[in-house]
Amino acid sequence: MLLLTVLLLAHAGFIGAHEKAWNGFTTPGPLVTTFTPYYVPLGAKSYDSTSPLISYKGIWSDQYSSGFVGNSLRTTTQPGAEVSFTFNGTGIEWFGSICKTCGLAIVKIDGKPQGEVNNYCENDRPSKQQRLFWKYDLPSGMHTIKLINTGERARSIRSTGDTAMNLDAFVVTRGVGGGNSTQVSRNVGQWALTQRGSTGVNAMQLAIISQTHALIVDKVEHNPLTIDNHPAWAALYNLDNHSVKPLRMRSNSFCAGGSFLSNGTLINVGGNPVIESRTSAADFGDFNGLQAIRLFQPCDLPNVNDCEMYENHARIQMASPRWYNTVVRLSDGSAMIIGGSKKGGWINNATVNNPTVEYYPPKSIAGSDGILHLSFLEQTLNSNLFAIAFVLPDGQVFMAANRDAIIYDWTSNRERYLPQIPNGVRVTYPMTGTGLLLPLGPKNNYTPEILLCGGSTVDDRQPSSEISSQHPASAQCSRIVLTEEGIKAGWTVEQMPQARVMPDAVLLPTGQVLIVNGGGTGIAGYGNVRNQVGVSNADNPVLTPILYDPNAQAGSRFSSDGLPTSAIPRLYHSVATLTPKGNIMIAGSNPNLDRSEVRYGTEYRVEWLDPPYMSHQRPEILQAPTSIGFRKTFQLQVLIPDRNWREIQGKFVFSISLQLNLIS
Repeated sequence: MLLLTVLLLAHAGFIGAHEKAWNGFTTPGPLVTTFTPYYVPLGAKSYDSTSPLISYKGIWSDQYSSGFVGNSLRTTTQPGAEVSFTFNGTGIEWFGSICKTCGLAIVKIDGKPQGEVNNYCENDRPSKQQRLFWKYDLPSGMHTIKLINTGERARSIRSTGDTAMNLDAFVVTRGVGGGNSTQVSRNVGQWALTQRGSTGVNAMQLAIISQTHALIVDKVEHNPLTIDNHPAWAALYNLDNHSVKPLRMRSNSFCAGGSFLSNGTLINVGGNPVIESRTSAADFGDFNGLQAIRLFQPCDLPNVNDCEMYENHARIQMASPRWYNTVVRLSDGSAMIIGGSKKGGWINNATVNNPTVEYYPPKSIAGSDGILHLSFLEQTLNSNLFAIAFVLPDGQVFMAANRDAIIYDWTSNRERYLPQIPNGVRVTYPMTGTGLLLPLGPKNNYTPEILLCGGSTVDDRQPSSEISSQHPASAQCSRIVLTEEGIKAGWTVEQMPQARVMPDAVLLPTGQVLIVNGGGTGIAGYGNVRNQVGVSNADNPVLTPILYDPNAQAGSRFSSDGLPTSAIPRLYHSVATLTPKGNIMIAGSNPNLDRSEVRYGTEYRVEWLDPPYMSHQRPEILQAPTSIGFRKTFQLQVLIPDRNWREIQGKFVFSISLQLNLIS
């Protein structure tokens, strides 16, 4: 069985080195001097341990320090001592200290046990303002949390004496709720949308890495998932049981690009620098992310305990700094890293533009030293970030940026310009659209055809003061066949039922295209334009997916019949991908500098869109070789359900011989 994995890159912003914050925008509130997991998102509320709304039972004592929330911490060493708090919201966080004398605590919400929390750490010096427990999927309304000190340690800890439990603060979240699972429809043979699971980190980037897991990468911020006593910004999501494992990251992956190498290794490159003059969610990375290369080795087992992101900044880094870059796997199995910005910005410009490509692993092409200049990335200023790129059957690369497109022969560094995208529609960041290489097969003689949908007609030369979150997005879809005849004919234009900026397109096994997420007005980014919603540059989220059939007659290719409508707005930093099961995983949305609960707040909820074919019987491989030799013929025995043949038992078994011609 061949598992096709696709890395979907959502849309990022930036924070400039040695500058106050991204584009001059900072999270409202006081300047934070020390980064800790403690954080109160916009729209949430914090309650200090001394709040009269918090009830204590047993013997408790107060400690005072500037390192505590509100300068105070309440602690107990009495077994059975309790603290309870009734709140109105959809989630609760418990913050306190972990320490060598701390032990196990029982957590209950509304009388139901939530498990034990181990607050022990080996260091003599307590680690303060730690998130000890969180729960975010409660129905909106009144709830009560109770913490009970067990007075015990975990069995693996060899120590005696009563243990401590402490409370620094509770943070009540009110952004989203309604329970862990919301089923919209589940009729056999129909589309179904189900909300289940939490990503723990915002899904800015998403890639299926195996039959059982997806990799999620975010920017640095105060996510609820924790690792090494600080918020995580990458995770592995279990597609079967919806559990999440945090991943260790050493550099800020904000505005990074990514793809897979031929051996299955995922490469994630570029991102954000460390800001030395300000401590905020944006500067938490230990290393400058601008030239970072992060590697995730193939991890195809259900047990992912040993799967980690690898970084070695002293030995492995890009030759050039890049924000908003695009990465595509080439026919030789390597990765080509395309464009980006060298020193931040929102809409790109000539002073920070990086109009080059480089490769990983590094190599010399056309006599270069590993970096090749690409005039296309100069001609397409200003909105040319996160270029749309696909490798074509002949090994060349299609690229689209702004209103233009080329076919790039990377072996000779030659650019061939294609007809301009019609009607002034821009398709790359921040006027972000989406694109796909349509299915290749014997019916079309494997002829490449490109589909670009959505985006904006906003003039990328305008200052932000002249751009509005209410500017209509584009409903245009443009197609071009990449043959001599097709290029001469140019782009054909169709109109989606709804305009979309920042949509996501997913190619289904049926050959149809699902278009989901995005806004009806505005552009990508946050904190830039007029009429922001919170700090979102976009508004009017489009909540109903549409289906596009590239083989249908023009004028009848779009349909939303039977497609369920979501209740979750998904704008900036949203993603969608096909899973190994054949359904669509939809996640993300975070048009904020950091985690927020204001309108269009940070989304951790995951939705699962099941196409009608999920209820159909599928072909089954009965026999297959365990290994395949290079350019060798092999046989598969396949069981095909009766859909075109009328067999006695409704099934048809046949053997096929194939020759696998791989590039050596």
